Amino acid sequence: MVSRPGFLGVIARVFLWAFLLCLAVVVLYPLLWMVLNGFKTNTELFGDPFAMPSSWSFESYRKAWNRGVSGYLTTSVLVTLTSTLATVFVSAWAAYGLTRVNIPLNRVVTMGILGGLMLAPTVALVPLVKMFQAMGLYNSFWALLILYTAFRVPFTTFLIRAYMIDLPREVDEAAEMDGCGRWTAFWRIILPMCKPIITSTVLLHILFAWNEYLFAMVFTSGEGVQTLPVGLTSLMSRHGTDFPVVFAGMVIAALPVVLLFFLGQRYIVRGLADGVGK
Repeated sequence: MVSRPGFLGVIARVFLWAFLLCLAVVVLYPLLWMVLNGFKTNTELFGDPFAMPSSWSFESYRKAWNRGVSGYLTTSVLVTLTSTLATVFVSAWAAYGLTRVNIPLNRVVTMGILGGLMLAPTVALVPLVKMFQAMGLYNSFWALLILYTAFRVPFTTFLIRAYMIDLPREVDEAAEMDGCGRWTAFWRIILPMCKPIITSTVLLHILFAWNEYLFAMVFTSGEGVQTLPVGLTSLMSRHGTDFPVVFAGMVIAALPVVLLFFLGQRYIVRGLADGVGK
């Protein structure tokens, strides 16, 4: 027999749902307000910023697209995809070596990699700028690719390593008996078994690389290499800003990440729960 919740239980549930509703409003309302303001004119926006637009014209979105958002979007997609592939591959291979291979000073190497989590990017900005200028990589696509990969490898390695530790050793022994080398065992056996955490790390890195602003602002200045977070600032003008166009560009920049988050949030939670939560 299932017992019904008491009075206090009902009150607690009501307060919980009320809190979640308020939280949803706090999170979703700014996004909705940004989308609606992309359909207004400057006069409507300053006249009543919280009113509905008088017409549903996509003119501001077209202007934002033609004023450089299309190029910034292409650069962001390229940088995000390549840095994701590089980061996840390097991290997975490093995690495999740290958990499945008996290497000298394994613990020291592990602590060295994880020590990268304590390095604040802002502390390394000045020497990194000098180094990249000397190497001829400043203001280039390669600068962002190297930086995004280097600063995310420790965190991604930490997640994948935590997952690989609990994989059964019998799998490695069976692969060795079948004549599989290290690379074959990693690529065809271990990596598919790590699919949940790999998916989580891919989604987390995409969210990071797509929204990253500091490195993209400092290490790029040309229009051909600027990503969306930095490129959107070019829509602002000292002599008068068309704010609906700015809001339209922000919507275009946010839409891929919002869709990706809602489609992949269950994979993020599952991968992290199966990995670090073990």
